[in-house]
Amino acid sequence: MQPTRILPDLQCSLLCEEIRQEANGNFFLIGVINFVRVPQLPVVAFKLSVFNRWTAGLGQFTESVRLIAPDQVTVLRKGEVKFALQDANLHSTNVSVFSQVEFKVAGTYFVEVLVDDVMKLRYPVPLILMPPPNQTPSQPPPPAVGGQPEP
Repeated sequence: MQPTRILPDLQCSLLCEEIRQEANGNFFLIGVINFVRVPQLPVVAFKLSVFNRWTAGLGQFTESVRLIAPDQVTVLRKGEVKFALQDANLHSTNVSVFSQVEFKVAGTYFVEVLVDDVMKLRYPVPLILMPPPNQTPSQPPPPAVGGQPEP
């Protein structure tokens, strides 16, 4: 008997500043984020993108991506996308984009990736407050995370 549904494996998940796709379908990941270092808080990230690639599954699924605050309770952003894998040898690439994310406190934030409410991955994203040396109040504030000025 052939299976009609196999929960997919998460091949990778990366938090990036931006993700672009070429006409041929290839992806450019720009600014893969290991941690976030900021000179002041609060700070607003213009755009954060999560790149997820699923494989070895069969059927229709719902991916959920959540950005969790350091208190490990507050959900700053959540994105959901439906996708299908018609064959276990195929893959699906999903991109979640979170705009204007405000970070109010330093600490370890988390990205959680679920498929059909099953947690597949949870990884830390430390946010470190590091004021520039000898910054005076008369200097303009630095740009927000992601290189874009705050509105």
